[in-house]
Amino acid sequence: MARLLLIEDDLTIRTPLLRALRERGHAVAAASTALDGLRDALDDRPDLVVLDLGLPDLDGGELLRMLRAVSSVPVIVATARDDEAEIVRMLDAGADDYLVKPFTAAQLDARARAVLRRSAGDPATDPVLVVGGLRIDPRARQVTLDGAQVELTPREFDLLHHLAGRPGQVVTKRELLTEVWRIPYGGADKTVDVHLSWLRRKLGESAQDPRYLHTVRGVGVRLDAPGSAR
Repeated sequence: MARLLLIEDDLTIRTPLLRALRERGHAVAAASTALDGLRDALDDRPDLVVLDLGLPDLDGGELLRMLRAVSSVPVIVATARDDEAEIVRMLDAGADDYLVKPFTAAQLDARARAVLRRSAGDPATDPVLVVGGLRIDPRARQVTLDGAQVELTPREFDLLHHLAGRPGQVVTKRELLTEVWRIPYGGADKTVDVHLSWLRRKLGESAQDPRYLHTVRGVGVRLDAPGSAR
């Protein structure tokens, strides 16, 4: 039984969702304000938070940033805001998934189970990855380069981890958007380019002088150890 925290101020949405999610076997608590939600998330330590953005006391995006500063609890943003830039902004801020209203309880339940499966991980199938001097530890979410720790944002880590799991393979931007950003459509290629640029800078390289991250024009990006034959 998963323990969910629903942060939603609209009673006409909150009440049926609570009932439906409980009928699907979840233990669900609810909060109607951002500050109550933050307190409940820290005190009760739920397995997953479902977060509305239009809260009466504080924007849900700000609450997400506050949560991410102190907790790694998985978060699904569930809101009426369907602007692509807003979706990307929330995913970059640390949301694990984004669901646009109106949606059914069955859809939310399926998304929640998928996020919980991903966050649970499996040590047997989620090993430390080593590519050249890069060492990526998915359990600790730590990266070192030639023995020195590299400080990455959550999205930068997810991007590098995805590429490191496919060394030598060209990964398309569409795949990265789907698997890293959880956006199942195109149109947001620039966010991939921006994060690759930030990641290159932290790895001490550039697109013009790559060591690990090699752009394949018109196709995608490939992660290789320096000196790998191509």
